[in-house]
Amino acid sequence: MENTILKAEMLSKTYSNGSIMQHVLKNLNIEIKEGDFTVIMGSSGSGKSTLLYALSGMDKPTLGKIDFKGETISKYSNDKLAVFRRKHCGFVFQQIYLNDTMSVLDNIMISGLLVSRDKKAIATRTKALLQQVGITESSYAKYPSQLSGGEAQRVAIVRALINAPAIVFADEPTGALNSTNAINVLDVMTEVNASGQSIIMVTHDIKTARRANRILYLKDGVIIDELSLGRYVKDEPERHKRLREFLESMGW
Repeated sequence: MENTILKAEMLSKTYSNGSIMQHVLKNLNIEIKEGDFTVIMGSSGSGKSTLLYALSGMDKPTLGKIDFKGETISKYSNDKLAVFRRKHCGFVFQQIYLNDTMSVLDNIMISGLLVSRDKKAIATRTKALLQQVGITESSYAKYPSQLSGGEAQRVAIVRALINAPAIVFADEPTGALNSTNAINVLDVMTEVNASGQSIIMVTHDIKTARRANRILYLKDGVIIDELSLGRYVKDEPERHKRLREFLESMGW
């Protein structure tokens, strides 16, 4: 039986704007198994990114609790949460956030050295991961401005993977890419998941979503339904049909 890696119970997030209270997440219960590829979908403003940030410890919930491997991380201090994220989480965003003054290699290694002081081992792992995603040695010394959008996003994925995180959190990672680069990035994410790492991703794109084995649909801060797709198989038309029909039934 697959083990639960992340669990949220009665998760709520409320923001105040003067006397106005905005309830973004409302009493959500979520369980993520090890090796899951979970996609969160829903219309704009439904709370998708807020949920992602709460589950990852980037933002604290107003109410409820979040457990990682049985330990309640929602009670952690900000400093302890920062350590938790460095050790156990990887992040991939639509905005790539690479340091423009550092080379490809250094952008990744600086993240690895936050967890390990073994510079040689981090360098070896960095180069191996870059090769895995198709970034060759000729690009190691390049700066982010010298990369294509797809190359930069693959470098960002390697940065997210350098510390071998248990969970990779991704917020619209293909949103700014053309179709070819988007497929390349999704292939990498699919390989990462196949190796056993869990992925939780927010997306609006059906082609991206069909890579997941599980879809959660969020509306007005509530998960109204979910769809189990099983493991991704390339060129599986029935998968796309099931997902499209599910999303249409949700009013997507």
